[in-house]
Amino acid sequence: MTYRAINPTSGEFLYELPALNQLQRNAMLTRVANEQFAWRRAPLESRLRFVAALGAALRANRESLAEALTLEMGKPIAAARAEVAKCATLCDMAPALARTALANDAVLDDPTAIVHVQFDPLGCVLAIMPWNFPYWQALRFAIPALCAGNGVLIKPAPSVPGPARLLDECLAEARAAVTHTDTPAAPCHVALLSLEMIDDVIADPRIVGVTLTGSDRAGRHVAEVAGRYLKKVVLELGGSDPFLVLPDADVARAAAVAVTARTVNSGQSCIAAKRFIVCDAVYDEFVSRFSDGMRALVVGDPFDERTQVGPIATASVRDGLRAQVASSIAAGARAVVGDASTAHHEHGFFVAPTVLVDIPDHAPAATEELFGPVASVFRVADVAMAIRRANDSPYGLGASVWTNSEEEVARCISELDAGMIFVNDMVVSDARYPFGGVKQSGVGRELGVLGFREFTNAKTVRRLR
Repeated sequence: MTYRAINPTSGEFLYELPALNQLQRNAMLTRVANEQFAWRRAPLESRLRFVAALGAALRANRESLAEALTLEMGKPIAAARAEVAKCATLCDMAPALARTALANDAVLDDPTAIVHVQFDPLGCVLAIMPWNFPYWQALRFAIPALCAGNGVLIKPAPSVPGPARLLDECLAEARAAVTHTDTPAAPCHVALLSLEMIDDVIADPRIVGVTLTGSDRAGRHVAEVAGRYLKKVVLELGGSDPFLVLPDADVARAAAVAVTARTVNSGQSCIAAKRFIVCDAVYDEFVSRFSDGMRALVVGDPFDERTQVGPIATASVRDGLRAQVASSIAAGARAVVGDASTAHHEHGFFVAPTVLVDIPDHAPAATEELFGPVASVFRVADVAMAIRRANDSPYGLGASVWTNSEEEVARCISELDAGMIFVNDMVVSDARYPFGGVKQSGVGRELGVLGFREFTNAKTVRRLR
């Protein structure tokens, strides 16, 4: 297996790198395990010095990191810079989160003993990472895991070897920056593992857990292998996030935010709003405003600062999206903006921003995750039908609810099947908030206090008074 970089803007082959062989893989596992042995014994404040140095390295190399994303994944350059900046901000926020999450929890209801829970590291964790946010997805897992004292082995997506290599260089730069302190070498490395090696790495006794961000199919396989060896798993999988517009919503603002929510990262985000569920009373106004916004998007060269929507990251993802749209239209859906089922540019992996309406329940646009700038809009009679439609999905990652009624807010929070609910705002990931879903959107949480504790042993300690 090789890691192949292809420019999605032009379709041009750039270069390829070989995956590690078995000897290199075993050497990497040994290195991470040996480094973790010392790392877990270092005090938290010592580990945090490495995190701060990593933030500095990310900021110092922001432009090269961003350009690699734009070249190999097609992320618009402004969004690429923002991803790097977000990673650096996570480094800034990590100390406060780690000190809160990893501090001993006192248990006060035992008069005969002093009892507390402490959060110890589990060991070395394999992280199988995606191509859509190569830096953010990796570091939002790695930084909390490292703060807790774990070792981290990052397996990047095969289509973005350049960003993977640059991230590894930033990790090395951060390690070098703190060598003069009492901070041991941080056990965090990027490893170009082949897909054929993954099962063996999960089974390896030096690996105690695995996290994956990717498809539900990949998640089921990883969970099956990890379960065979009783390894801890955290899975962040697909999403078909609903965006509910209720009768008393601010329609103009909802429609404007909806455009951004659907096209963040050119629509290639698990938490991008994908199903727009609109009550009949405001349906026509919303569709008109939303369609105007989608139609006005600037699609083109991701290195152009004006570009809002770049290419789809790979030809296979583009082709799959086109097929889903074509099948939905064949089933009876109508495209009121664009038509992602046809070629949008002569070169590259582009699709047109598209708005589908009148979608039959059995069409892919109603039942599947569409990974690209394609919006599915559904008309419903009332709030009850909106909630029912929102929950009629195998996924349950995020949900965005638009209403000015406190009663309806409470109802939606209670009844929607989602790991995250944002009211009068689009769903976003934030270092301070736990991130994750239910149903086929995965298990476990990243970020927030819960994320910092995921790969820890919650150890109960009781001492008689």
